[in-house]
Amino acid sequence: MASKKILVTGAFGQIGTVLVETLINKYGYDNVVASDLAPENKLDSLYEPLNILDSARFKEVIVKHDIREIYHMAALLSAVGESKPLYCWDVNFGAFLALLELAKSTGVEKVFFPSSIAVFGPSTPQFNTPQESPLVPSTVYGVSKVAGELWSNYYYMKYGLDVRSVRYPGIIGYQTMPGGGTTDYAVDIFHQAILKGHFDCFLSENTRLPMMYMEDAIRATIELMEAPAEKLTVRYSYNLSAFDFTPQEIYNEIKKHIPEFTIEYQPDFRQAIADSWTKSIDDSKAREDWGWKPEFSLESMVEDMIIQLKQKYSK
Repeated sequence: MASKKILVTGAFGQIGTVLVETLINKYGYDNVVASDLAPENKLDSLYEPLNILDSARFKEVIVKHDIREIYHMAALLSAVGESKPLYCWDVNFGAFLALLELAKSTGVEKVFFPSSIAVFGPSTPQFNTPQESPLVPSTVYGVSKVAGELWSNYYYMKYGLDVRSVRYPGIIGYQTMPGGGTTDYAVDIFHQAILKGHFDCFLSENTRLPMMYMEDAIRATIELMEAPAEKLTVRYSYNLSAFDFTPQEIYNEIKKHIPEFTIEYQPDFRQAIADSWTKSIDDSKAREDWGWKPEFSLESMVEDMIIQLKQKYSK
């Protein structure tokens, strides 16, 4: 059993919730500390209430538990961030920069930073987007992630801090409810299909976006963190993908399992955000460097989501 102590920020979020459980199963209950804003713990784990904007408290948690690895999952997502741009910048970038300084001074050995397809913008090649691409995003969420990537690379080059990162596509999972992201329609559509048999989609039917099932996203994250350092050639953030689809395509796939399901398209402000993002991703660098390979296809993901959510709602 590994003895390293791991801290997960944003532990109650869509990815954090599943990540904490997976890390505990892998490294042991006593080696994983979850943290989030709430005063009480919502997970079966060690827990520390933490506002990541409070650097003194952040340092206290790191020192108290002798933390050696940090998975920094706390963030405001794209749609929420556009309504609070300055706060989004403080949370998504300011707190991360403070974390890097804390990591450097407290003996943290490894940091995971979640970037996103939101780093891409209108000037980025939108199909099969290469690893090296222009990063001129149109949202403050994307701007904060670009800055985080650059500072990750800087702290690695300047101080030797082992920061690792992936650019997540849209993440689909049954474990938690949507959290305010533009790609979250692809989670909510399953809940509405099962609960109401109808879905009002805030994106247009032909809006293509890269996506990934939660199980693959968690596995990719941990595989990257466990990969030998000498194999990693990207120290800002790796492209990551599994499949891509449009709202109409995922609707058609769900309808195979729920024939009575209906959909209506009512695009809102999130349409412009989605239109600025890449449509498909070239993640060959991640595959070459640390052996990344998705296990779920669109079809197998849809089947498993429906099975899992039907079980959840039947309880």
